Amino acid sequence: MKIALIGMVSTHMMRWVNAFAERGHDVTFITCKVATSSQYTYHQNVKIVMLRFAAPLGYYLNAGQLKRIIKKGKFDVVNVHYASGYGTLARRAKLKGALLNVWGSDVYDFPYESAFKMRLIKKNLNYCKYLASTSKCMAMQVKKLVDRECRITPFGVDTRVFKPLNIKKSGKIIFGTVKALAPKYGIADTINAFVMLVRKLESEGKKELADNLYYDIYGKVYDDATYDDKLRQLIKQCGMEGRIALRGFVPNEQLPEILNGFTLFNCNSTCDSESFGVAAVEAMACGIAVQVSDAEGFAEVVEDKVTGLLSPKGDVEAICQNMYELLLNTDMREAMGKAGVERVKKLYDWQSNVDEMEKIYTQIVNGGV
Repeated sequence: MKIALIGMVSTHMMRWVNAFAERGHDVTFITCKVATSSQYTYHQNVKIVMLRFAAPLGYYLNAGQLKRIIKKGKFDVVNVHYASGYGTLARRAKLKGALLNVWGSDVYDFPYESAFKMRLIKKNLNYCKYLASTSKCMAMQVKKLVDRECRITPFGVDTRVFKPLNIKKSGKIIFGTVKALAPKYGIADTINAFVMLVRKLESEGKKELADNLYYDIYGKVYDDATYDDKLRQLIKQCGMEGRIALRGFVPNEQLPEILNGFTLFNCNSTCDSESFGVAAVEAMACGIAVQVSDAEGFAEVVEDKVTGLLSPKGDVEAICQNMYELLLNTDMREAMGKAGVERVKKLYDWQSNVDEMEKIYTQIVNGGV
């Protein structure tokens, strides 16, 4: 098939683009102008087209150029990702027959910021011929906005890469988060819960165990350029500079080894725009038990008390208690790790997820989904 994928420069888009190129499809990736994309590696057969203008004005100003590219390209499938920005660009470029994938904040957060944005997102969702969502909960959120159905296309992990590894661990007990540094991902809540856990263990006479706890946070700053400084200040105020570390951005190919070094994976997102929870899926695939919030995406992918423990969003004491239980109960933690591997293989194996998207593309080519 000749496929045009339209969306932002990101790890998620790179994975979709590369997956179809690897399967022998003729793939063109189209994106608004960006300063650099050097941290991403694309399959050698992927054609990359950078539109003239950068976002957000590019969502309007690039419409004519995109329309010409799509018309000239005679693509079998046009797949647009992200309903707010690129959905607007697709509508203005009159790509009515496109498949539009929603991502999370575009349908959970964006529409509720103003009446104008609500009208805009509804127009975009109603305009494209087909809709897809990575999770059932996000498809239900779309349904609240417009009376339309979404095909479910999970964004899973390559279980040939994300898997339990026989690596030598440091001997430290490492709690870990891999997530962009943004307030909505609840990293401050996790830090506060970790500090509470250390103090709880010390008060119970378990100082040796408490002294062996560390918390590593991987991810780059997102939206708020000063958020990493705010987190460092919080860590300093708690007296945890030597125990809690901001490790920065790491390439996706390094994550399996990093995750395998964790004792426990933590992520306590505070909003339901955490619509799929791929970070938790990656950890589960590596055999790591997870402690996450009950944000809709996590609640869908993590089986509570089977592959991990869910904590109420924003409830630091509950987060601490679940950390405590998983820390002290090694058998439970190991059983959850094994159950997580099986759940990911069954539901979130990347090759099966690409199969599903490929099936949708084939249906579009043959006359409809």
